Amino acid sequence: MAISQILPADAYQALKDGSGTIYLDVRTEDEFSAGHPEGAFNVPVLFPDPQGGPPRFNSEFVDLVKALFPAETTILCGCQSGGRSQRAAEMLSEVGFTQVMNVQGGFGGAQHPMTGEVVVSGWESEGLPISTEVDGAGSYRVLRCQGGMDESSP
Repeated sequence: MAISQILPADAYQALKDGSGTIYLDVRTEDEFSAGHPEGAFNVPVLFPDPQGGPPRFNSEFVDLVKALFPAETTILCGCQSGGRSQRAAEMLSEVGFTQVMNVQGGFGGAQHPMTGEVVVSGWESEGLPISTEVDGAGSYRVLRCQGGMDESSP
């Protein structure tokens, strides 16, 4: 199934309309703490390897999102530029989420792979509301507890 795409400015409008749409930030906890869309929920899809190897998949990702949100929730998946969030949106769609979209350009903007030129502006460069709150209701730690995940590290 093809995943619908939405630009950051349109995502912001969708979040403001009061329809229960959520922004699911699938970046790492460190990326989230450096700045994220105001009101976002953080469930990382990947974790960095502390030894500098390739990142590892968050095996709780799908189960946690399913525990937190009904399948009919409109979920706007965002990451740094749109790649991880595209895959996250595909995974959620595969398990029955029916209203999932990928935020093109994510938080930091998408760049052309050859030239580095920004081809899609991100949330930050669009001047949309940003938060650095990491201990609130949208933090991964709090969401894991709400979703019934144990307190041990993932």
